[in-house]
Amino acid sequence: MLTGFHCNTLPFSCLPSRRSRTRTTDIILSALSKTPRFTSACRSSVPIHPTAFNFPTRRFSKVVSALVSEENAVATDVFKLTYLEGNSWLWDLDGVKVLVDPILVGNLDFGIPWLFDAGKKFLKSFQLSDLPQVDCLLITQSLDDHCHLKTLKPLSKMSPNLKVIATPNAKTLLDPLFQNVTYVEPGQSSEIEGRNGSKLRVKATAGPVLGPPWQRPENGYLVNSSQGQLTLYYEPHCVYNQNFLEKERSDIIITPVIKQLLPKFTLVSGQEDAVKLAKLLHAKFIVPMKNGDLDSKGFLASIIQSEGTVESFKCKIYKCYDRKFCYSC
Repeated sequence: MLTGFHCNTLPFSCLPSRRSRTRTTDIILSALSKTPRFTSACRSSVPIHPTAFNFPTRRFSKVVSALVSEENAVATDVFKLTYLEGNSWLWDLDGVKVLVDPILVGNLDFGIPWLFDAGKKFLKSFQLSDLPQVDCLLITQSLDDHCHLKTLKPLSKMSPNLKVIATPNAKTLLDPLFQNVTYVEPGQSSEIEGRNGSKLRVKATAGPVLGPPWQRPENGYLVNSSQGQLTLYYEPHCVYNQNFLEKERSDIIITPVIKQLLPKFTLVSGQEDAVKLAKLLHAKFIVPMKNGDLDSKGFLASIIQSEGTVESFKCKIYKCYDRKFCYSC
């Protein structure tokens, strides 16, 4: 079965924010079946048979608990995924709150606003003070669209002892700001403990190389829930090392599916690469992120081209699993 959802009040959700719920992100639930089906909203549990995913029954019950409305959620291993636009997320994983690549103060301009300047379309008034108490800050890359100093400097003053897990490439940026930073190379792991006592295991994976070939790659992450029942994978450019991931599994992947292209250079991958990623990790849930969907201006913004859509990605998923038809095509 391949089922698409618009989730707006789910424990496993992709909300722009508590303030602005006018825009949602598709969650694509994929597994092998002959009858694809799409639903426009899901506020209650979704009737899916465990054998559709080749899950053990006990494990499947945990996954389905992620598709129960907030008002009725009582199960463990509940993931709430709140999209803050760009590459930014707020995750509530079993009650452990993780802030990911936040851009919440000012625009994204890489220090060259005349060349590129991007603001959010929906969360224009969202501030650091609107965040709940966060248990961990997770940084994937060292560039401004992930390690945003305009945001991190005031955040460090608010929470100087906040636990940070980051790529070593960001060490010179983060060391002056935070006192509790753990740098993890691809293959290394760290643990997060939330205020509620729940724990998460975070394992770094190899992401893109932003420089010469001998430079250390940036990070993606595999995050395991405290019960070990759900695993989430996140890498914001859909760039990954296939050999590194071939022995890994992830129930949920968060990935861009729309390519962002400069002339002769891919900024953000997606489409076929996102399909390959889903197959590689045997993903059950795919959360497409639109990290190029910003109000941007400047010369660089004028030459960045998008390739593909969420709908075309759905079609590629169908074809990958030998579907005979697709409602989106």
